[in-house]
Amino acid sequence: MRATGTFSVKSFTPTDITPDPAVATGLPVGLSKMEKQFEGEVAGRSATLFTAAFDQEQGIGTYLAMESFEGTLNGQAGAFNFVHAASTTGTDRSDGFFAIVPGSGTGALTGITGKGDIAIDADGTHRIWFEYELA
Repeated sequence: MRATGTFSVKSFTPTDITPDPAVATGLPVGLSKMEKQFEGEVAGRSATLFTAAFDQEQGIGTYLAMESFEGTLNGQAGAFNFVHAASTTGTDRSDGFFAIVPGSGTGALTGITGKGDIAIDADGTHRIWFEYELA
C-alpha cells in the first residue's frame, strides 16, 4: 500500500544536549525536538527527536530523525515509529534512509512494516510518502 501527504513543522526546539565528552569536529552536533502536522492520505502528528551534524550558514551536514507518528494512513488509525536520515552539501539531498520501525505499530496500524521518503518542493512544500504492508 502507499500513502502520501504533506507536512509542516509546528515546533523546532534545540536542546542543550551535546556529546559528552565533547569531540571537536568540523561540524557541531546537536539534538532538537520537533512536532510535525501531516495532511492527506497521511494525516496526524508526530513527535520527533532530531540529531544533526550541520552548518546552518552553509547548509552542509547530515541529520538523523526518529519520529513517533499518531494518526491515519489511508484512513486506518494508529501509531508507529519511523526513522529517516539524509545528507546535504547545500543544494542537494543524498544518502537517504527511511524505514518504519518493525513492531512499533498500534491500533489499525499494528504489524506495519515498510519504507518511505521525504521530498521538499521548490516552493517549500514538504512531502512524505509511505510504502507499507500490514501483517
